[in-house]
Amino acid sequence: MTEENKRKENVRILVIDDEEIVLKSCKVVLEQKGFEVETRRSGIEGLNLLRDRPFDLVLCDLKMPAMNGITVLRHIRENHPDISVLIITGYATVSSAVEALKGGAVDYITKPFTPDGLVAAVESALERREDKAEKPESSPSVVYASPGVVGASPKMQEVFKMVEKVAKSSTTVLIRGESGTGKEVIARVIHATSLRSEFPFVAIDCGAIPENLVESELMGHVKGAFTGAETPKLGAFRTANGGTLFLDEIGNLSLSSQMKLLRVIEEKQVKPVGSDKSEKVDTRLIAATNCDLEKMVREGKFREDLFWRLSVFVINMPPLRERKEDIPLLVNHFVTKFAEETGKKVKRFTAEAMSAMICYDWPGNVRELGNAVLRAVHLAEGEVIGISDLPSKITGRSPEDTKIPRTSQELKQAKKEAREKSIEQIERMFVLDALERNSWNVTKAAEDVGMARQNFQAMMRKYGITSKGEENV
Repeated sequence: MTEENKRKENVRILVIDDEEIVLKSCKVVLEQKGFEVETRRSGIEGLNLLRDRPFDLVLCDLKMPAMNGITVLRHIRENHPDISVLIITGYATVSSAVEALKGGAVDYITKPFTPDGLVAAVESALERREDKAEKPESSPSVVYASPGVVGASPKMQEVFKMVEKVAKSSTTVLIRGESGTGKEVIARVIHATSLRSEFPFVAIDCGAIPENLVESELMGHVKGAFTGAETPKLGAFRTANGGTLFLDEIGNLSLSSQMKLLRVIEEKQVKPVGSDKSEKVDTRLIAATNCDLEKMVREGKFREDLFWRLSVFVINMPPLRERKEDIPLLVNHFVTKFAEETGKKVKRFTAEAMSAMICYDWPGNVRELGNAVLRAVHLAEGEVIGISDLPSKITGRSPEDTKIPRTSQELKQAKKEAREKSIEQIERMFVLDALERNSWNVTKAAEDVGMARQNFQAMMRKYGITSKGEENV
């Protein structure tokens, strides 16, 4: 027996789950690695055993009848504080994860998991237990920083730490990252956890404002300031006064607009278009970009003085391909979210489908992943999303991969199955594809496919398709 296995032989693990197959699988896998394992099918049975025998680690299912995992966790933290708890769940919701981690769980593992994934999670939990013994002040890692943010990877942990550091101040923040990484979501988290949370959060897409209207949108205008200004306008800075103004894709502002923005930042006051009076504003500024601002400065396309004003505190959002360990968490989060929104009974991805999601590089990042999950939820016919519910760009499969019949009987069956793929599925995919191409904007999707908006909406209602809500990280 190796020295490592001798060490593991002294580690006692209790697995609590109401599914017999999970108990048997965990016992076999962990005992093969040298751990001593006991299993129980309910929280009550598990707690009774803990009163009689010592354990180092408890693996506990979150969803169980009579007594759920959160209740078991609380009993263990109160009565056996030296025992570490690793939560097992097939329902990776934001609220349950936050509650489990805040309750003292060392980590969170999502079904279905592989033997290697189980062993890695257990060994990681035991390492944290040892670290905690050496450093009592250490705290468990955060999986969810807020209802809109999902991530357990080191890179997202760094983002969470940065958010925590800057939230309580009024410092200007620059959030950098590729499109779809969740820059606006992080900006909203900063605002929501700041001392300005009771005041407005105003978001402006700098790339969507015509150049001749930028000053009016940001600073406001008085009545009659220009043709069409029939009523006065507060503008974004004054609307967000006391709160936070989020300027997305700030690299799209012209040099002229950049100069006016810089003046507001420096003077902390705005002069509405057409007015000869300036008004003081107390608005926190958070800017975001997917551009290389340093390169733009060198090329004379972005003011260097504004760049340094914006870069007081920088948060870099990692692309999804650099934090693939977060993909299962994100997938389960979106499945739960969209199943509730659409009324579908979908619960999870198959192992094959999840593997395809992890292997794909996601050039559109979390936004693209969310759209893919929403599409799959709509297409799924049961509780499980399979590989066939995912687009070929994710699975790497093409229509040519379809099995070719080898006998007349197989041909007859194949033709029957083809007929059963009714026009309803084609229409459903048609609608979903149009929405996905147009960022789930119903009006744009209808225009894109050449349909009247009301007819396109009627087709959406026919198949229970709803437009997507907020972007998530």
